[in-house]
Amino acid sequence: MPHAATSDNVRLYFEEAGEGMPIIFLHEFAADHTNWEPQMRYFSRGHRCIAYSARGYTPSDVPASAEVYTYRHFYTDALAVLDHLAIARAHFVGLSMGSYSSLQIGLNAPERALSMTLAAVGSGSAIENLEAFRTHCRANAEQYEAIGSVEVAKATREAPSRIPFLLKDPRGHADFYAGLARHDARGSANTMRSFQGGRASIYTLTDAIRKIPTPALIICGDEDDGCIEPSLFLKKHLPAAGLAFFPKTGHVLNLEEPALFNEMVERFITLVEAGRWPVRDPRSMAAG
Repeated sequence: MPHAATSDNVRLYFEEAGEGMPIIFLHEFAADHTNWEPQMRYFSRGHRCIAYSARGYTPSDVPASAEVYTYRHFYTDALAVLDHLAIARAHFVGLSMGSYSSLQIGLNAPERALSMTLAAVGSGSAIENLEAFRTHCRANAEQYEAIGSVEVAKATREAPSRIPFLLKDPRGHADFYAGLARHDARGSANTMRSFQGGRASIYTLTDAIRKIPTPALIICGDEDDGCIEPSLFLKKHLPAAGLAFFPKTGHVLNLEEPALFNEMVERFITLVEAGRWPVRDPRSMAAG
């Protein structure tokens, strides 16, 4: 099985397909590399596509200590996969947790990113609710440790932002949460405690975000309430950002609406590669 090693000797399982300009897919908390299969099959027709499971998600390694699950570990892990494959620059396509990591690469290593697709980005960022969100993350981590992934998945699948997936595609929804139930409970607990519960709110990064030169596509489901305001915030402050909302859609954008997601991302990447996704023209901004 192919693995890439990180700077702290964590082995990350990855899969790749296709040839051409590279695209790397970064999954959300409730997913793993397998949840990018609709995109791997589609985009590998014209690109070199890489999907990997983050640390804590088998068949990648599951380190014992929560201290090595910070957001810094996660975004540098994506770069470690690219380094292993001798890829200097790639398009980053992230969902939720993966979008946060992609944004961090834009902040800390913009020379590695051809573009950033930030889907379902920013939940838990609201400053006024930040401590409550972190408390919830710690409690969720304790749940994983106490009752395991199977039982936690039963509750997670009925979270508000997951209901649109259930309503439009019960079969896909069931498959997704069967996968979540198989996740390593220790890895999920550590990720929830350190990454989800320890990351900085995007609202505290405004000045740095305004300096990111990377072309960005922000995608949000209009029924993913926790991501709507963060998506609008990023559109306002990222210099080269476009924003799309998917109607009647929740958090799992790439699986809820795979055809629409693929079409939108393909159009974006095509324009970026043609040099036709510029920073926003000041003339398009309303005075005041």
